[in-house]
Amino acid sequence: MSSYLEGFVVAVPAANKEAYRALAARCAPLFREFGATRLVEAWGDDVPDGKLTDFRGAVKAKDDEVVVFSWIEYPSRAVRDEAQKKIVEDPRMKEMGVEMPFDGMRMIFGGFAPLVDDRRPGETGYVDGMVAPVPAARRDDYLALCRTHAAMFAEHGAIRVMDAWGDDVPDGKVTDYKGAVKAEDGEVVAFSWIEWPSKAARDEGWAKAMADPRMGPKAGPLPFDGKRLIHGGFAPIVDA
Repeated sequence: MSSYLEGFVVAVPAANKEAYRALAARCAPLFREFGATRLVEAWGDDVPDGKLTDFRGAVKAKDDEVVVFSWIEYPSRAVRDEAQKKIVEDPRMKEMGVEMPFDGMRMIFGGFAPLVDDRRPGETGYVDGMVAPVPAARRDDYLALCRTHAAMFAEHGAIRVMDAWGDDVPDGKVTDYKGAVKAEDGEVVAFSWIEWPSKAARDEGWAKAMADPRMGPKAGPLPFDGKRLIHGGFAPIVDA
């Protein structure tokens, strides 16, 4: 189980997909050198518009931009904090950051502590990403829900379910996680994803999940405002 992770959401011009992928692939070995255990970049594929909140609104995506959902895993927060210092100081990172193929001012990011990390053997071919506002007072209820859903999705074909609790989620000048889900006072941002072997497996898994009594109205009310949850499907372009 990962002990700490950083989650990112970025708006990238569709025309810059290869430039973004190439930059992420070049950065991955450096993050590994700085202590990261895994870096994943996933390109927006099935990212719906929402009535209150959605991924596109979270990063103020323009018409020609695609939302990217990504994360970096670390063995601890201490390793992540030290990595952040090295990222700022290392001349190789500065060189790669001169010409960014996206607007960094609209990127949202934060540090999260895993609550549930349920894994099965398999290679990741598709990712569902989610961000939700959860009342801090309902943390235990949310954890119980995450454990139930992790077991359910594993039964329906998922190879990994990660649910993480906001730990170091800064306010941004243009965009941030709190604004992305319209978090209210007393709410914490939760960052989650589900890994599937393929998009077909994901579609089949979700069809089974929606008919499962552990999901939806039959399971009772959610411990957070589901109307403000943002979600989407993403295709990995870097997994290192």
